[in-house]
Amino acid sequence: MELNIHQFPEPTRYFEEIECRLLASYAVKSKDSKGRKYPEPESPSRTCFQRDRDRIIHSKAFRRLKHKTQVFIATESDHYRSRLTHTIEVAQVSRHLARLLRLNEDLSEGIALAHDLGHTPFGHAGERELNKLMKPYGGFEHNLQSRRIVDELEEKYPMFNGLNLTLELRDGLMKHQTPWDHPDQSIQGFHSLEAEVCNISDEVAYNNHDLDDGLRAGLLQEDLLEKDVTLWKEAKSQIEKTYTNLSGRHRKTLINSYLISSQVQDVYYQTLKNIQETGIQTIQDVQEMKKEIVSFSDEMKEKNSELRRYLFKHFYFHSDVYRMNQKGQRIIKDIFEIFMDDLYLLPERYQEKIKENQSKERVICDYIAGMTDVYAKREHDQLLK
Repeated sequence: MELNIHQFPEPTRYFEEIECRLLASYAVKSKDSKGRKYPEPESPSRTCFQRDRDRIIHSKAFRRLKHKTQVFIATESDHYRSRLTHTIEVAQVSRHLARLLRLNEDLSEGIALAHDLGHTPFGHAGERELNKLMKPYGGFEHNLQSRRIVDELEEKYPMFNGLNLTLELRDGLMKHQTPWDHPDQSIQGFHSLEAEVCNISDEVAYNNHDLDDGLRAGLLQEDLLEKDVTLWKEAKSQIEKTYTNLSGRHRKTLINSYLISSQVQDVYYQTLKNIQETGIQTIQDVQEMKKEIVSFSDEMKEKNSELRRYLFKHFYFHSDVYRMNQKGQRIIKDIFEIFMDDLYLLPERYQEKIKENQSKERVICDYIAGMTDVYAKREHDQLLK
């Protein structure tokens, strides 16, 4: 049978029509996007949110995530999570939850892929140090830096700075909030359930992969988890009912998988309940909501809080992790102070920005925040020779 290309609809319109048919009334539709700061011709084969996602994946900031710390410094092992693998896991959970809830998968995935672009080298410890150094000059927060990257710092296109993403995705970054994050709640922007999906997917991902990495590193012990963490105890009991004669490695893998699946299901059913109870029907209803719609049940919230408290006590502040964090913070502090003392040590393109009357402190901050762990250590070694 000969293929008749005229039977195929124009791709962008086809995808937009699918969204209108399949997505919930309160989901964000591509055709209704509030657009970009700088007008551009539409893509002939992608919706606006698909185009956003692709621009993020092809950005330099996204590539650098592969050598940025999640918990362990990126060079410690090939098998611990990096900021990039964490981001991919968040995007996967976001896409799945958005599909379950009949929300816009492309928008949720795009927010997830960009949510950590602004992270410093050496993880949250690096962020705390850079924020302390920048306190007199406006501070540093990685959500704001993610927005700064997509709005200004990426330099790919001749027509504008940044990636010129849609307003819906950019505002999704500003409202990103987990126990690690401190978004500026004073910012009144576009709010979406797709952004809420990314927030909770981040929590699902890091709680469970930090457990996995902690066990792999030998910093967490399975018998103590079973004793002190309800989620682990329940997951292990369920896996042992289903499987027999498992090796330790396989048992831990299946427990971790069960934990993620059970939390995704909890979010799904609780969110449906929240939607029914609040009666939201439209995007405008979502804008007017004063509380989160996409959420865990109260029972799961408490169990997650228990897990998080355990991880803070026994993993994030374990002496091995603490030493790595201190080392990373010292590197950032040294580099910052060296550049503040002698701007001519900066690469020329950063010197040019200062000559253009940009704040020298913010330019130095942007340079350091963009570094990978590997690059920061190499720069530190060269500057202190």
